[in-house]
Amino acid sequence: MNYFNLFSNILITKGPTRILISDLQRNVSELYPLELYEVIEELKKKSVEEILNDYHEESRPIVHEYINLLLEKEYGFITENDWDMNFPPLSYEYHEPSAITNLFIEIEDIHILKKIYPSVENLGIKHLVIYSLKPLTINEFIEIDDTFKTSVLSGIEIFSPFHQKINLSFIQALQKNTARIYSLIFYNCPKPPFKAKDEYRFSLHFLKDDLKISDCGKVDLKYFNTNLPKILEAMNHNSCLYKKIGIDGHGNIRNCPLMNESYGNVQNQNLEEAISQSGFKKYWNLTKDSIETCKDCEFRYVCTDCRAYTENPGKNKEGLNISKPLKCGYNPYTGEWEDWSKNLLKQQTFHLLEFK
Repeated sequence: MNYFNLFSNILITKGPTRILISDLQRNVSELYPLELYEVIEELKKKSVEEILNDYHEESRPIVHEYINLLLEKEYGFITENDWDMNFPPLSYEYHEPSAITNLFIEIEDIHILKKIYPSVENLGIKHLVIYSLKPLTINEFIEIDDTFKTSVLSGIEIFSPFHQKINLSFIQALQKNTARIYSLIFYNCPKPPFKAKDEYRFSLHFLKDDLKISDCGKVDLKYFNTNLPKILEAMNHNSCLYKKIGIDGHGNIRNCPLMNESYGNVQNQNLEEAISQSGFKKYWNLTKDSIETCKDCEFRYVCTDCRAYTENPGKNKEGLNISKPLKCGYNPYTGEWEDWSKNLLKQQTFHLLEFK
């Protein structure tokens, strides 16, 4: 007898109309018909021969094709005995030692970074994202990098308005004089000053459009990420807010800069005090499995959540907003996408939330 064994690094997420098979080793995900899910479930209980015999003669070739597909994609392998006990499943536990992993800060004056530096060290923050409201000079970029030169940060990502002094020499100077910046995004750039090549230590992007913080929270296939740490985080915690902290342009400390709740201001409070306040972590363990519509979606573990913009502002008995993200145009019950920004009801809700 032949038995099919699914590799432990293969995650199958079932939706109403399709399944998503995620290869957590190759970091890729692919969509398949719901029918394949039924075949895989049967393969867990019976031999290949038994399953083929269970189907009518006209259906057997289709089932055989599905089994061949699973083998060709290297989602599993065949054994002559039922050795399921010899292949333990992958643990889906998630542990992150840092008190805070990501800090997003909106700034006009870079000197505020020196003020929050002690908190970055104490909390073990790994990633710093800086959104500058004004164009940064070469000296300001270098000063930002130098501020965190010996810090615990893994790296710094900076969004800054484009200005005419940004040219090839400008970027080459940053390459020479910075060490912690890993990503640079210049927005409001009518035309790239030169063609960005993969020759720098940091990634480099020139965006034509204006970039606003309120643009955050969009759900789109291009943002989906089949990455084992991110998927494990999404399975156990909120994929957007867990161990994240944001500081808006006025210095207000929030779980996300776009959310209403503020937990102090950096001018008179440190980040450690802010995250210890009641309510700061209330969304940290809200997974997609508990969010309306998302809980049924096949993309729920590769997608990023948003609690700042939701379809319905109402809260459940625990005081949490569990409504579907407003900026998602996907309907898992039909398997179809629409442009959320062209939905009049969604647009009205967005404008109400943006100006509240």
